[in-house]
Amino acid sequence: MSSHADHTTVIVGAGPAGLTAALGLARYRHPVTVVDSPRAPRNSASAGVHGHVGMDGVTPAEFRARAWKELSRYATVERLEADAESVTPAPGGGFRVAVGGGTVEARTVLLATGVVDVLPADVDGFAECWGRSVIHCPFCLGEENAGGRWATVADNAELAGLSAVAFLAWSEDTIAICQESMPGLETARATARSSGGEVVTGTVRRLHHNQGALYAVELDDGRVLERETLVWTPRQRQQPVVRQAAEELKLTVDNAGFIGVDASQCTSVPGLYAAGDLTSRWKQSVTVSAAAGAAAADAIHMSALLGAVRR
Repeated sequence: MSSHADHTTVIVGAGPAGLTAALGLARYRHPVTVVDSPRAPRNSASAGVHGHVGMDGVTPAEFRARAWKELSRYATVERLEADAESVTPAPGGGFRVAVGGGTVEARTVLLATGVVDVLPADVDGFAECWGRSVIHCPFCLGEENAGGRWATVADNAELAGLSAVAFLAWSEDTIAICQESMPGLETARATARSSGGEVVTGTVRRLHHNQGALYAVELDDGRVLERETLVWTPRQRQQPVVRQAAEELKLTVDNAGFIGVDASQCTSVPGLYAAGDLTSRWKQSVTVSAAAGAAAADAIHMSALLGAVRR
């Protein structure tokens, strides 16, 4: 790689957002390099991708394999299997992406790395159940866990109260597990009970399971709740390259550190785009990410056209 490589766009990340953007740009015959990390993707624990028409139920590995097979037909797409280390301004304009011991310069960059789930290390059995019977999203894996007894770990009263209603499509027996000190606890209890649910106070300490199939949740006071599905949305953080870019380029971020973008998926820095889970805490799905990647590709192509006209 050379710091003077003539790449029009570099996409950092090869999940649904990045791969969809790459396909869109390829269809525009727009030169693009996709930086694809060799590490296991965030959804590798899942048995299947759901809700995306034409690919419902395929494994994450198959999803990526199909995407790369399609992209391999386009001469303008280059795959770079390495971790991106930084995104900084290039001396002549545009950006310089440090990756795999070298650098690539581009007029535009799309950040599509996804995020990192910070799984609770102090809950015995969590890792074994994660992505199977402990799920972060009912839309993603609710159908595969339908019919059993559900619980959700909630950190605010609104979520605790609404879970009894929201999860009725998948389970007739749902509870929310909250801290005793949570503000609005009694209101949450009243809301849950009005729909046949319940709010239980305590801290989850152990998950009883059979090879990842949950059958009980144990709290810190020794109580054991028989449950087959646990909805737990863990804390999330940005990938290191995104954190670096946010600090170096002074990107707009929200209170939780998610990257702010406009309708075209452009960040607060012209020419730098972001799409997928790294832009939103609560809008995270394959379809939403793919749509954001497509929107970014359209905007990048249009920006390139307008730039060419002005020149």
